[in-house]
Amino acid sequence: MTTSPISDFLDQNFLHFNARELVAASKAYKDLVSAGGKMLVSLAGAMSTAELGISLSKMIRADKVHAISCTGANLEEDVFNLVANNEYRSVPNYRDLSPHDEQALLDEGFNRVTDTCIPETVMRHLEDHFMSICADNATAGKSLTPAEVFFEIFASERLKEHYQIEPTNCWMLAAWEKGIPVFCPGFEDSTLGNIFAARVIEKKISSHHAITTGTQQMENLVNWYLATDADAPIGFFQIGGGIAGDFAICAVPTIIQDLKKDIRLWQYFSQISDSTTSYGSYSGAVPNEKITWCKLAAETPKFMINSDASIVAPLMFAYVLGE
Repeated sequence: MTTSPISDFLDQNFLHFNARELVAASKAYKDLVSAGGKMLVSLAGAMSTAELGISLSKMIRADKVHAISCTGANLEEDVFNLVANNEYRSVPNYRDLSPHDEQALLDEGFNRVTDTCIPETVMRHLEDHFMSICADNATAGKSLTPAEVFFEIFASERLKEHYQIEPTNCWMLAAWEKGIPVFCPGFEDSTLGNIFAARVIEKKISSHHAITTGTQQMENLVNWYLATDADAPIGFFQIGGGIAGDFAICAVPTIIQDLKKDIRLWQYFSQISDSTTSYGSYSGAVPNEKITWCKLAAETPKFMINSDASIVAPLMFAYVLGE
């Protein structure tokens, strides 16, 4: 008999409050995809540096995730981790660091994300590959999304000799292998996005148009939603808040209110957030507020889990996978 120790543990012990919400959201997610539905996952925060790729890549390869909307930081940091994990520095006592400690890390060539320090060298390593493709595309009048640039890098295998983690734990590699779309709004708010802007300013890249704009990516997302909704209901699983979530979820009101097309609203919604209900915050908005914005229906299964996504998301993924 097949056992599911993680799922069984959650069913037996996660009975109330945010724990109960976690299980309920996981069951509804599992029901949707088991019935042939599709799921878009949005990634905010520093989930890639938190190595969410270990569990997210399993979900992608198991056809439990069908599109991703993520910040530029999550996009690049998953690849940073792929090729430089051995050079990362862990700082378990990050809460105790003084300004002088932080300056020392900078002087040693590190950028800190909570308890993890990313070496500046990996950013420059990836810059060489990423910007060379962008420069060629700008000259040729070609535009790619930030994710598509990385997909070209993967296809060339130019990074393969530098992998420092098990490749199956890289969610970007999994997305490329499975051919699912990865949307990246606000790419300029990332290290490589900053570098890209600098290289255009320096005229080393001839045009900003080498990177697909946010509105172009919205068009791509709308077209994906229309094609997918024709065959299957689509759910929305949101980790954190911010532009990764709000950009993607707005595809539905864009289609219904602006394009005047008749499609289904998002058929499932779940959010993991450490932001409590507040004044005007998207991250802290309760799911019902999205009804007024033509994103969700009154009867849509909706879940809000107020907790740490680095703990909650792997548990939910394990439940959906039947682990």
